[in-house]
Amino acid sequence: MQYKVYGKQNRDVIVLLHGGGLSWWNYREISELLQNDLQIIIPILDGHTGSDKDFTSIEDNATEIISFIDRNFGGSVLLIGGLSLGGQILVEMLSQRKNICRYAIVESASVIPSKLTYSLIRPTFGTSYGLIKQKWFSKLQFRSLRIKPELFDDYYQDTCGITKQNMIAFLQESSMYSMKKTLGECTAKVHLFVGERENKRILFSAKKIREVIKNCDLHILPSMYHGEFSINQADRYAKELYDIIKSH
Repeated sequence: MQYKVYGKQNRDVIVLLHGGGLSWWNYREISELLQNDLQIIIPILDGHTGSDKDFTSIEDNATEIISFIDRNFGGSVLLIGGLSLGGQILVEMLSQRKNICRYAIVESASVIPSKLTYSLIRPTFGTSYGLIKQKWFSKLQFRSLRIKPELFDDYYQDTCGITKQNMIAFLQESSMYSMKKTLGECTAKVHLFVGERENKRILFSAKKIREVIKNCDLHILPSMYHGEFSINQADRYAKELYDIIKSH
């Protein structure tokens, strides 16, 4: 796994896990806001542009990042944040290692499997994958994601770099992920963030996670869609993160 690093060594460490189909730039602006006070590590998830291996599973990504934290930071870090697929990997990390971090920000992570979504992914991408490299089609997709316009070049470049095999793999894995029983043993203070206008499955997933983790707060973000918080609201995200680590 490859890692993008911001900030200086010997400072409190946070790890940020980008969304599926995105990359480290998901958190670039946030990292620039935080780098004077913290060291920020952004893994490039397997199967994504710039990664060094194909995507296998959410569990494998979680295990690899935990091993990285063990090797470099003594087995735990101050905070881990994750969006969508990255949020699912974070949930899995909290299940595999109950004290991997002191604080966690889980944004828009689904833990409710959808067999229907799973069944549609392969045929859908089998017919439409070739269009992804067409800029006009990519712009349509980009607008549907409501990502701020200045990130289009990053999005287009990285989307074009993801193979069809990897795209199908991480989308299918994401569609069928469910949380483990061991998540209830998590000792981190967990903050769940969900956009008010997201798919109901995401909101139901957040409520389900809150029922399992004892030390957990749910934040519904008014008028926001999937991913808008960390991608489009860097100032607000950074403020919330500072508030979280300073209030406990």
